[in-house]
Amino acid sequence: MTVLTPERAASTPARSGRPAAPARERRGRGRAGLTLAAPFAILLTLTVLVPIGYALYLSLFTDRLSGLGFSGPHQAFVALGNYLDVLTDSAFHASLGNVALFVLVHIPIMLGLALLLALLIDSTVVRLKRVWSLAVFLPYAVPTVITGLVWVYLYSPNSGLTALLPFDPLGKTGILPSIVNIATWQWVGYNMIIFYTALQAVPRDVLEAARADGAGGFRTAWSIKVPMIRPTMFVALVFTVIGSLQLFTEPLVLRGFTGSVTSTWSPSLYVYEAAFIANDYGRAAAASVLLAVVSALLSALVMRLSARRSR
Repeated sequence: MTVLTPERAASTPARSGRPAAPARERRGRGRAGLTLAAPFAILLTLTVLVPIGYALYLSLFTDRLSGLGFSGPHQAFVALGNYLDVLTDSAFHASLGNVALFVLVHIPIMLGLALLLALLIDSTVVRLKRVWSLAVFLPYAVPTVITGLVWVYLYSPNSGLTALLPFDPLGKTGILPSIVNIATWQWVGYNMIIFYTALQAVPRDVLEAARADGAGGFRTAWSIKVPMIRPTMFVALVFTVIGSLQLFTEPLVLRGFTGSVTSTWSPSLYVYEAAFIANDYGRAAAASVLLAVVSALLSALVMRLSARRSR
């Protein structure tokens, strides 16, 4: 007993001394994590959260004149009045219809063509793959305004392209295919690079096993390559849906050369017209919030379908 007592006494200060090293390391890691995340959190707050909050604030107010109007306009709280004005505006309904048709036509053509080109470049029948990848990707490097001006020149009656088309590309019935063509020409290379990069990650031993089993090139591409890059395809679909709903530059450029594109042809043009032409910032903010809600709902729907297909 007398021999063990000093050992217990000696071990007591170790328990009541400084905290163990693992606890200090965890606190240090927590502080390091907060320090590393602080720049991102600040940037996210300043560039995303604050503008969203300000847009929500603006959407609840409108400018009104008091008295005879000599004192200038003042902000009046209208609650959801701007949202009701936008939702009951036939011009906003028409813009949503135009962009819905654009999405239905543009997305299948553009993503399907990008996937086809990626599979062709990834196959063994195509040589100089880097050259072809760069050639297809180059239109994406051209600014959208320059792209629109180039295609406007090609759509003009003086060019030989209009003689080959069964419709007027700048007419009322041909303006949608013209905008789809411009957007597809610019974005197909971007998505092709995404699909081609995903195809490079497909295990080569799986492809060799398919060839050993007698699968041809088409069978290998359709039954093995495409299913293995399906998550990448859904991600590209989400980004394409969001970008298509924000269609702005192409109709804005074409509007200066044809009367078929009105100032509210797309929801983004509707917001632009309300904010910078009519100076109705409350209505513009409300339309922006509604467009963001539609984009979020469609993105959630696509992600839900992606999760269901991956099970």
